[in-house]
Amino acid sequence: MVAVPSTPSFRPVAIKITCGAEAAERANQAWTVAATAIASGAEVTVWLTGEAVWFAVVGRQPDLELQHATPTPELIEAVRSSGRIVVCTQCAARRELTLGDLIEGATIAGAATFVEAVLGPQTQALVY
Repeated sequence: MVAVPSTPSFRPVAIKITCGAEAAERANQAWTVAATAIASGAEVTVWLTGEAVWFAVVGRQPDLELQHATPTPELIEAVRSSGRIVVCTQCAARRELTLGDLIEGATIAGAATFVEAVLGPQTQALVY
């Protein structure tokens, strides 16, 4: 007989968000999936590119204000407190953002770091 673990074991999830308030439903779906994966026990890293970088900037986080959706700040906090948030190096530079502009725990990293993360063993990559 095979023993079944009492808590599920999930592979790491790398979620890349490429949009901001201009695509509110898509952005909210990404944050919702990230927060749900964390609540389920998965190791989660959210990668922010393009207009999505504003989600990691103190005082600049867009509130997507979607009916029937968890408020964006709550989803971001769930990921920040139990997962990782990474801002694209080039995207940050184009917006003149530095590590000091970001919410606590967020980092800045480039494409090589993203590729290394998504090619890791068993990692599931999702792009929104």
